[in-house]
Amino acid sequence: MSARIDIPSDNTQPASAFTLTASATDAGQRVDRYLAGAIGALSRSRVKALIEEGHVTRGGKVLTDPSEPVREGVEYHVAPPPPVPATPQAQDIPLTVLFEDRQLIVLDKPAGLVVHPAPGNEDGTLVNALLAHAGDELAGIGGEKRPGIVHRLDKDTSGVMVVAKTERAHQTLSATFASRENLERSYLALTWGVPTSLTGEIEAPIGRHPTDRKRMAVVARNGKDALTRYSTERAWGTACALIRCRLATGRTHQIRVHLSHIGHPIVGDPVYLKRIPAGARGLPTSARDALLAFPRQALHAESLGFLHPVTGEKLRFSAPLPQDFVQLITLLDSNPR
Repeated sequence: MSARIDIPSDNTQPASAFTLTASATDAGQRVDRYLAGAIGALSRSRVKALIEEGHVTRGGKVLTDPSEPVREGVEYHVAPPPPVPATPQAQDIPLTVLFEDRQLIVLDKPAGLVVHPAPGNEDGTLVNALLAHAGDELAGIGGEKRPGIVHRLDKDTSGVMVVAKTERAHQTLSATFASRENLERSYLALTWGVPTSLTGEIEAPIGRHPTDRKRMAVVARNGKDALTRYSTERAWGTACALIRCRLATGRTHQIRVHLSHIGHPIVGDPVYLKRIPAGARGLPTSARDALLAFPRQALHAESLGFLHPVTGEKLRFSAPLPQDFVQLITLLDSNPR
């Protein structure tokens, strides 16, 4: 085996890249294991991630399978991306602010906006926007990686969020969301089908899916207690319903998992809607196609109520349904069943 380390001549490339040519003794082993052992400076899990992210080439072509066997005489090139800054950077991203004082900010988060930086979304997040909006006031509050964040909404869920601007507010609001005391959270979801009981409770523990670690599921063992209260606000025949959900607990993907669990997944949900639902079959073609093509879960954090972390005043904020959600409802109204 021969190997060399390339040092780029400019600052636009990673600090180091690695080019290796496999020998006869290397052939046949998993490529991620081979590269990690040959390079030494990168763990196997890191090499695997680099392969899956498209940062490794084989003979000049992007390598995609970490388990692929090594080929003798083939040149492998590993080019790690530049390191992500240790702390998020301010970015001028528009925000819809519903309320702001010296202690907190309440905003209407649009669908498509990630709350905080994470692998695959290192910038362009709500945190980056908040740092630009609040400046030094927010930096470091509650931690460098997620300054001010006391709760979150999924990337494609819209609606009301509160962010702390001081350590005192962060600690108090975090405790409120953890205990659920004096906290009101109401969501609107457009679902496939209509629940048999127009109002009710879904009480079922939630944990990681046993075979798909990117999903949550109702589980029999090792799950966390979860309770969602719901009421059906509107129904379009048996095809769809607009359901209001109130959280008594706050588990990851709770509403999405619970509604799917009772047979009424949210329209557009890319994770928990796995097949064409029965309710779609009776809709006119235009409505059916639009709902099936909706690119995100039709879920909106409609209202949020809590006590002000300093004054103790009871606060409640609401945000209107976003336009794409409204368009679905308008389409259903124009195609009555």
